[in-house]
Amino acid sequence: MGCGTSVKTEYQGKKSEKAIKAAVLIQRWYRFYMARLEMRRRYTLNIFQSIEYAEEQAQLQLSNFFTFMIDHYAQMNNQHQGPDLISDIINSSKDGKKKLMAYETIEVPDSYDGPRLSFPLSVSDTNTLLHAFKQEKHLHARYVLQLFNEVKKFLKQMPNIVHLTTSFAKQITICGDLHGKLDDLLLIFYKNGLPSTENSYLFNGDFVDRGKNSVEILVILFAFLLVYPNNLHLNRGNHEDPIMNLRYGFTKEVMQKYRVHAKSILHLLEDIYSQLPLATIIDSKVLVLHGGIANTTDLDFLTSIERSKYKSALKPPRSNSERNNLIHKGNVLPIDGCKASESLDRPIGSSIHEVQHFPDKCLSSQMFSSSLQHSGGLPEEFRNGGILEIKYLHPSIPMPEMTPELTDTEQKEWKQVVDILWSDPRNQNGCSPNSFRGGGCYFGPDVTKKFLDRYNLEMLIRSHECKQEGYELGHNGRIITIFSASNYYDEGSNRGAYLKLCPDLIPRFVQYQVSKCTRKLTLHQRINAVEDSALRALQEQFFAHRSDLMKAFKEFDPNDTGKISISDWASALEAVLHLDLPWRTLRSRLTRLASDGSVEYMSCFDDLHIGKSIKEVQPSLVETLYRYKADLEIIFNIIDKDHSGLISIDEFHQTWKLFTSHLHISIDDSTIDDLAHSIDSNKDGSIDFNEFLEAFRVVHKFEDKSHYAKT
Repeated sequence: MGCGTSVKTEYQGKKSEKAIKAAVLIQRWYRFYMARLEMRRRYTLNIFQSIEYAEEQAQLQLSNFFTFMIDHYAQMNNQHQGPDLISDIINSSKDGKKKLMAYETIEVPDSYDGPRLSFPLSVSDTNTLLHAFKQEKHLHARYVLQLFNEVKKFLKQMPNIVHLTTSFAKQITICGDLHGKLDDLLLIFYKNGLPSTENSYLFNGDFVDRGKNSVEILVILFAFLLVYPNNLHLNRGNHEDPIMNLRYGFTKEVMQKYRVHAKSILHLLEDIYSQLPLATIIDSKVLVLHGGIANTTDLDFLTSIERSKYKSALKPPRSNSERNNLIHKGNVLPIDGCKASESLDRPIGSSIHEVQHFPDKCLSSQMFSSSLQHSGGLPEEFRNGGILEIKYLHPSIPMPEMTPELTDTEQKEWKQVVDILWSDPRNQNGCSPNSFRGGGCYFGPDVTKKFLDRYNLEMLIRSHECKQEGYELGHNGRIITIFSASNYYDEGSNRGAYLKLCPDLIPRFVQYQVSKCTRKLTLHQRINAVEDSALRALQEQFFAHRSDLMKAFKEFDPNDTGKISISDWASALEAVLHLDLPWRTLRSRLTRLASDGSVEYMSCFDDLHIGKSIKEVQPSLVETLYRYKADLEIIFNIIDKDHSGLISIDEFHQTWKLFTSHLHISIDDSTIDDLAHSIDSNKDGSIDFNEFLEAFRVVHKFEDKSHYAKT
């Protein structure tokens, strides 16, 4: 019996050993599987972010052009005293502006079934708004204008830097970017409670743009601000900016929802943006601002500036005399060749740093010669007609210098504002221009420590960057990034988060994700879906830069074999796109390998084609139009004064000529005419811009198939 027991015990031991080995193998496989999924999640977010920041950099580099166009739009119609930026688009004098904002004269019809407000607002009004917006109803323009007017009055009383305390409330909840995502705001209120005297909130900028419900978010936040002025607080973000709104959707949203009164709303928002506080300090220990800091950030100086001057942080403020004399001192431009382009192409607010220049975009050193007049420095065609009547416009003619001469104090002010709205932390020590975004600075742990120690602060809380988990700690825990827009890039791309600060000032994070179609998918399927979306966006970048990429590929392929090494392929992509991506890792999803292991670089474009074939248009022009279609849409919206979605062929022609004069793209008139007539499918002499955008939409070979089906 003893021997039998020994054999049985030995057998059980071997069986147990096999089970342990099997468990170890399964565990090892699972860890490897999850590591690969995590790698894919990270490079997917990296793709989205790189493309987003490249777009922002392009927006900043083109801000000089858009400001030129917007500023001159008022000048062309004899509006010499109009307000800045968006206000000039809508072509109103100061008297006209007051008239536009006279909300008392706007009648609310009996047929209106949306929410109705009574001022001063109460809790019942905020509840009414929340209920109505959940049902996808809009607030009447009369109430929107009255609400925004009241908020403007309130914000004028606020300091540049607000000081809060946790002594009078149980906690302060800090939320990051919302970007027009109403579902996220409603979910935050559901999980954390509505603002009240015992439940304070601080929203850290970027309420608008990208999402489809920016108006509703502003209305909700502004309503609670008036009801609980001591318990709801707002910081300005870099998207509380009229020029940013032109490109990233909010201006278009306002125009679509409030066609007749959209102009008045945009006027008011300019003033509201400029009056928003720039930062908040909690219990004298925690600094909350939207972007970040630089090694020159001075909180004492920031408290003293006149923040209302900064309607847009993309351009320095202009005095009335400068606004009326857009071309400096006389009838010629400086002819040093790059003076104008330096202000255009350098990262904004970075004058103290050494910056990257873009010599290929230097404005021509030619003069405006005899066509410039002493009256405001504008040509006769500018003053008596519209922008579409400039007959001499040609790519060889430069645009005037738009950056006004600034005193040292004004330059310092502007830089301080830009840095706190646009800067990002980095792990490397030091402070350098944020060349990836094109504005603000990169600041390292040493800059953070020195800054916080100088002002006896413990922590800096900021937003401005999408984080996969909704938040991220950095710089030895002294920097917190909080981002509250879940699914920012695509469904399932990231979580949102908010943090709660109690009197102990220990941050407590709450994560969430608004789930709709992805709820029933497995983790693998969700990552597949988001990854596919990111790769499609990246392939569209390939199409937009096809000519430049082909030129770069062929430099590594002098014998025209159609093949280059993986290393050369990656180098060519980075040299052209500047996206700082792990190209070798992504290679298998973007191109094919030949039998010898080299890359068949033409396969990068196999999956892409333009949705609507336009045979009359040169392929090079199609590529150029696709690359700049977002910028063309901005110009189109400026010209389309009645917001009908239509412009004449002549207007389209002149729009493209104006834009190419800035980009220094040489395209002959007949080519543009061919394009315009080919888009005008019904031959009525007008172009529907939605059709134009659709005509230049990149179609993916397999995009009609379900990406969620992949396993």
